[in-house]
Parts: sequence; C-alpha cells; structure tokens
Amino acid sequence: MPDPLPTIKPEYITKSAETVAGKLWYAVWDVSQPTITIYLPKTKNTGVAVIVFPGGGFHGLAIDLEGTEICQWLASQGITGILLKYRVPNSGPNWNDDCKCHVQPKAPTALEDAQRALGLVRLNAAAWHINPNKIGVIGFSAGGYMVADISTHFKTRAYSLIDAADKESCRPDFAIALYPGHMRMEDKSFVLNPNIHFTKETPPTFLLQAEDDPVDTVNYSLLYYIGLKTAGVPAEMHLYAQGGHGFGLRRTKSPITEWPKLVEKWLDTIGIISK
Repeated sequence: MPDPLPTIKPEYITKSAETVAGKLWYAVWDVSQPTITIYLPKTKNTGVAVIVFPGGGFHGLAIDLEGTEICQWLASQGITGILLKYRVPNSGPNWNDDCKCHVQPKAPTALEDAQRALGLVRLNAAAWHINPNKIGVIGFSAGGYMVADISTHFKTRAYSLIDAADKESCRPDFAIALYPGHMRMEDKSFVLNPNIHFTKETPPTFLLQAEDDPVDTVNYSLLYYIGLKTAGVPAEMHLYAQGGHGFGLRRTKSPITEWPKLVEKWLDTIGIISK
C-alpha cells in the first residue's frame, strides 16, 4: 500500500442501530489494510468495470449498503464491480470545529488507495477481461467526494511510485456520485472545496441527490454540478424532492430509488455500454 501507517487499532465491524428499507446494514472501522474485491459479471461481460467507494464520513465504511450490494448490482448488469475498502479514519477531509472548515489529512490515504486501485485494475485489465478504456468509479457520501477527488487528481500520484501499476493512468473514464459529501469548504458558504479543481479532462459525471437530504449534501451536489459545467465537463444531474441520505441501492417508496435505471441509461448515452 502507499504510505503505510502504523496499525493502532484492529479493524472491526458493527451493525447499524437503524434500518434502510427494513434491513440493517454494517460498517467497518479502523481500516489500515486497503483491499480490492472483484465481483465478476453474472451475465454477458460488457468489458466495463466500476470501482466502488462506500461512504462513512471518512470515519468508517458502509461496507454492504454502499459497497457489496452495489457490486452485486453491477455484476448483474454484466459489469465488473470492484469494491475498494479504503483506509479510515482520518483519510479524507474532515470537519474541524476550530477553523469551521474541512481539513485535509497529512497523508491523503483515501485518495492514494483510489489511485492505486485504478492503476491495479488497468494493469490487470486483460487478465480480468476488462476494457482498459471503460473503467469508472461510483461513490456515496464521503465516497462521492472520493469520486470528485480521483476525477481531478489523476495526473500525478499522491505517493511515491511502487510498481508497474502506478505507471498506469488512474483517471476514471466515467464517474458516478450519489449524495456526495465534503464538496464545500465553509460551513455556510456556497463555495466549492478548493481541493477540487475541475478541468476539461475531468471524466463525464452522473450526479444524484435528494432535496430533503438531512446532511445538506444538496448544496454539495449543486456545487459539484456547477463546477463540472463551468469546466465544460459533460454532466447529468438528477435532483429529487425526497429520498434522504444513505439509501444506497435499497428500494423504498421514494422515486429516487429508481436511480440504477437512470445510471444504466446514462452509461448507454455516453457510449460505455450498449443496451
């Protein structure tokens, strides 16, 4: 792994106190050993691969709700799902009460793990039956911030090169962010996080958001969209009146849970898959 940090606590898993769509979900904490887990297509292989970034505020990872369940859906669509268990906590921007701002960690290990994962997938694309030009990312909440982070930090690795994987491009070919977090710097200002610099090289992006999100990520998504459009990046955003936060793939009464169909149509529209 890049920039290994001393293991202070053993990794552990907890069960949620609340349910999503009538089901409990699980979170993994104190991740010091990043991993990728590959979910092979269950139908005809499209050659497309998507690396999945679960959310959790950079404190933990919603490993099934926004991880394994997403990979299983991707596999059902003929897409290779790749679950990235990235290092937490303190691996991405976290809110600091002293400065009233999001503070970047000394070692951005979440970004490092994302860059490393993209490189590993591209290096092994032929062996894993993946088209190296059709590798995307999807993230939820804090994982949505990681989508923006990797979509804007791909020219230079955030760590010293390790092997051949780090000589491969870590630019995603497409990006999907659902209720992304950490996208603005100040608590009450409508200003994009200065760590994110969208350019024309940022990949085409799909955004999904609920207006009633209690985490207030609606403003984060709007900033994300405006940043993409200002840079001339092809972007599609879906804003629903209801849906809340942290629903993942689980179906509820809210229309927003139809989002997988929207993503499938979008991937067809941008020429990644053909229906």
